[in-house]
Amino acid sequence: MTHGPTYRDASLPIPERVADLISRMTPEEKVGQMMQLDARGDLNHLVNERHVGSILHTSPENLIEAHALTDQTRLQIPLLVGEDCIHGHSFFPGATIFPTQLGMAASWSYELAEKAARVTAVEAAATGIHWTFSPVLCIARDLRWGRVNETFGEDPHLIGELASAMVKGYQGNGLNDETAILATAKHFAAYSETQGGRDASEADVSHRKMRSWFLPPFERVAKEGCRTFMLGYQSTDGVPITINNWLLNDVLRGEWGYTGMLITDWDNVGRMVWEQKIMPDYMHAAAAAVKAGNDMVMTTPQFYEGALDALQKGMLTEADLDAAVARILTLKFELGLFENPRRPDSARITSDLGTDEHTAINLDVTRRSLVLLENDGVLPIAAESSVIKKIAVVGPNANDHQYQLGDWAGNSGQAGWMPDGHNVEQITTVFEGLRDLAPEGWTVEYARGANVVTLEDDPAGQFFPDGQPRPQVAVPAPVDQQLHDEALALAADADYVVAVVGDAIPLVGEGRSTATLNLLGGQEKLLEELAALGKPMIVVLLASKPLVLPASGLGADAVVWAANPGMRGGQALAELLFGQIEPSGRLPITFARHVGQQPTYYNQIRGQHGDRYADLTQDPQWAFGYGLSYTTVEYSGLVLSATELRVEDTISATVTLTNTGTRPALETVQGYVSDVVTSVSWTDKELKGFTQVLVGPGESVEARIEIPVADCTIVDASGHRVVESGEFELLVGPSSRDADLLRAKFVVA
Repeated sequence: MTHGPTYRDASLPIPERVADLISRMTPEEKVGQMMQLDARGDLNHLVNERHVGSILHTSPENLIEAHALTDQTRLQIPLLVGEDCIHGHSFFPGATIFPTQLGMAASWSYELAEKAARVTAVEAAATGIHWTFSPVLCIARDLRWGRVNETFGEDPHLIGELASAMVKGYQGNGLNDETAILATAKHFAAYSETQGGRDASEADVSHRKMRSWFLPPFERVAKEGCRTFMLGYQSTDGVPITINNWLLNDVLRGEWGYTGMLITDWDNVGRMVWEQKIMPDYMHAAAAAVKAGNDMVMTTPQFYEGALDALQKGMLTEADLDAAVARILTLKFELGLFENPRRPDSARITSDLGTDEHTAINLDVTRRSLVLLENDGVLPIAAESSVIKKIAVVGPNANDHQYQLGDWAGNSGQAGWMPDGHNVEQITTVFEGLRDLAPEGWTVEYARGANVVTLEDDPAGQFFPDGQPRPQVAVPAPVDQQLHDEALALAADADYVVAVVGDAIPLVGEGRSTATLNLLGGQEKLLEELAALGKPMIVVLLASKPLVLPASGLGADAVVWAANPGMRGGQALAELLFGQIEPSGRLPITFARHVGQQPTYYNQIRGQHGDRYADLTQDPQWAFGYGLSYTTVEYSGLVLSATELRVEDTISATVTLTNTGTRPALETVQGYVSDVVTSVSWTDKELKGFTQVLVGPGESVEARIEIPVADCTIVDASGHRVVESGEFELLVGPSSRDADLLRAKFVVA
């Protein structure tokens, strides 16, 4: 009887199959297996000349061709197909696009984050995608940074909760489930700690600071089974993360025992040569990257020659390659790709994408992502009135189908096969939502009113040194008097004005940080003159990140933050404005009053001189955790079950919530811990737990917060995470503002 090779025998243990396959591979095949290359290029070159192990940015047509070519190779090692499915299956027609991660975070809901990731996994898997580069665990601390929208906000605990949920949703009940896809925790670590908000700038972070804030969310998902980690672009203490031995080996693979796969971000290895300039050539860069423990090298084509040259010169051994290749092959075996390459399934694409069930989940997530920031009583709009009313919906983001989806979706620029973006029939804009849900006889009309930016080529040239296109420069658009006058005329004749303002795709994403947080183009003038009309005005800030509203916007009768709310954004916003749903979103990030206040995150280290600038308060516009309801919930009677605790105990507290209004509220009860006296400088409070409670009109309910004492840690001067004995306070309330928090003392022995 003829037997196939050992690695083809699915009945054998994976380590045995991996070892057999590696023993059959040439050095060229091993180096190729470590490469992930852009599938928009020459696929024959990638598969047959570079022996590529993974591809990304794969159009549906190219994916079929890539698999066909792989079937003709000597060992027929299946491709691992990755894509940026960041808040939905970003670049596939008919897929479900959710609010951005920052919008999802406003729900403060583990359950909804998991459901969104599960939907994305089901849809992506049907199209032949095995791997998403999500979730993002970066901590957003400077609002000028262009990638704030991709984060879960500014708090490590909230980030850990929601990232854990998304990893679970993506990877399902196990990688052998054909609806599971690999999750990626990124960007490891402290990539978001920028200088001046500039993307990928040096992150000046000590080991203690890294352990204090940036590592805990990653440690959680590493130990919970997230199978891949992506490394940040930046350097820390002069060492690029790509070759940071302390971070990758001492901490991640050493202390945490991580056995998953590491992938660089886009051309990290090349950037050490042409951008960071700490390597003289690709041979040295490739050798350093492999020695540091990188497994998959994303989009550095020169890694192939560099690694082979390093082998020839004795800078690398085949054993160095084998360790990385083994981790890559292990994942391919765990996914079952040798038995089922999980290629696009036309039947599943028809049945699984954009289903009614997925759309309903998307709508639930979107409803919970909306945050009511101000309301003088104009909301909800009295839709039950028998008087016919007219609503003027104005602003550049009021009827922009594609920008409503945000970055990493459709035609946002990362993939070229959807030039027109997602199907507008799947998307409801704010104007469309209000028009569709307005009471019978009401009139809802739209005028754009202003533009945001125009684009010019970068003076440095259209391409970076590695051949990648440079983003164009965003220039504030001049006031378009015709658009401006049309909007004012429409508003002057209306009973309500809904002004939908914000930013635009050229101001969002990698390499697109902003020096200002102000509304650009003709938006501020538009708001100023709309306010002067004296009409009831509702401002909807539909923007990738917290922006600074002018006085005319802050003085509006109501302000709603919608992040980039995805396909169902307009419907959810209309439901909110007409009072068909209750506002329940809470800020996962702090809003500044002025760009000069950066950073504004709530848990800064205590000890500065004074509490204000000479010319401006340090108080933010809206604090982390803040959000209004259509009723008022009062907090009282915070009681601890015990006030003398040990490290192995749990803080258990109850607080009474009383709804003093006539509408129900979904209240997010937030629990912060303050270590009163610490051995090293620390923050005044850290979020350590939260719960969500439904409180009916006129009802009083008891909410319980439980926090393990073991979570009440600091990182001491030696870099160890410890619980110090002494006096603590538990702070419970509806936001991080001191004025909103009840306090109860306890002691840790």
